[in-house]
Amino acid sequence: MIEGATQRTVRSGGLSLAVFEAGNREAPTIVFVHGYPDTKEMWGPVLARLAPSFHVVAYDVRGAGQSSRPRGTAAYDLDRLTEDFAAVIDAVSPDQPVHLVGHDWGGIQGWEFAASPLLHGRLRSFTTIAGPSLEQGAAGARQLVRRGRLLAAARRLRRSWYVVALCAPGVPTFAWRVLFARGRWRRTLSLVERVSVDSLYPAPTLAADGIHGANLYRRNIVGKLLRSRPPARSGVPVQLIVPAADRFISASYYELAESRAPRVSRRTVPGSHWAPRGEPELVARWVQEFAQQTGAEPEI
Repeated sequence: MIEGATQRTVRSGGLSLAVFEAGNREAPTIVFVHGYPDTKEMWGPVLARLAPSFHVVAYDVRGAGQSSRPRGTAAYDLDRLTEDFAAVIDAVSPDQPVHLVGHDWGGIQGWEFAASPLLHGRLRSFTTIAGPSLEQGAAGARQLVRRGRLLAAARRLRRSWYVVALCAPGVPTFAWRVLFARGRWRRTLSLVERVSVDSLYPAPTLAADGIHGANLYRRNIVGKLLRSRPPARSGVPVQLIVPAADRFISASYYELAESRAPRVSRRTVPGSHWAPRGEPELVARWVQEFAQQTGAEPEI
C-alpha cells in the first residue's frame, strides 16, 4: 500500500469504475490502464516508484476487478472504453491534460484514446507496453496478404492463437475456472513469465475478470481485421516499450507506429509480456523520462 493512497468510484454512464490514486496531487497526472486478464493491482510496483514525483492513477476497466461487469459484447466496444477513460480523467484531472500508460489491452485502448476527438487536448503523452494498435496490426496483415506473403502473415499471427480460443463459446469460462484457477495462474506468472506476484496480484476476481474480459476480443478483434480504412493517427507523442521475450505479441505488430504518431520513441525491455511486473524499475524510469520530456503542453 502506498502512503496516502485513496480509492474512489467514478461513474461512466450507468457503470461504476474503481479508481486508485496516490502521490502528489499537485504534480502532473499519469493514468495507468491495465490489460487482460489483469486489474489495476498489476501496476503496483510501478506506481510505488512514481508516486513520490507524480499524481498516479490506476483504475479497473469495465469487466475487471471492482468495476462494473456489463453483460453482452457490445458493452466492451472501444468507444465505450474511451468514454470510461474520459470519465476517469474528468474526475482525477479536470483542468490539466494527463500522461497515459497502457499495458496489453490497456495499450490497445490507448491507441484509440490518443486518436479520439473526445480526448482532443486531454493527453500529453502515451506510453504503450506490449500493446499494439489493432488497426495498425490489421493493416499490416492485410498488406502482407495483398503482396502474397502468406507465410510471413502466418508467422505474424502464430503467437496469437489464444485470440481464437477466447472468442470461442465456453472456452474463457473453462480456462479461467478450471485450467487457470487463481493458484495455477499465479504459478504460470511466476515460473513461466518470470514476474512477481503478491497478496494483491493476481486479484481474487481473476476468474470473473478473464471471463468478462474475453468480450474485449469478441467485440473488437474481428471488426478491426475486416475494416479497410487506414489506421487512425495519434495526436500525441508515443513511447513504445516492447518486451524482448513476449510470447503473445510479435514485434511486427508495431511496424506502422512511426507513420501514425507525431513522434515515436521505441525501447526494448528484457523479459516477458508482463514487463511492468518483471522490470518495474526500468519501466518506471522510462515512463518518468518520457513524461518529463513531453510535459510542457499537450500535443494537438
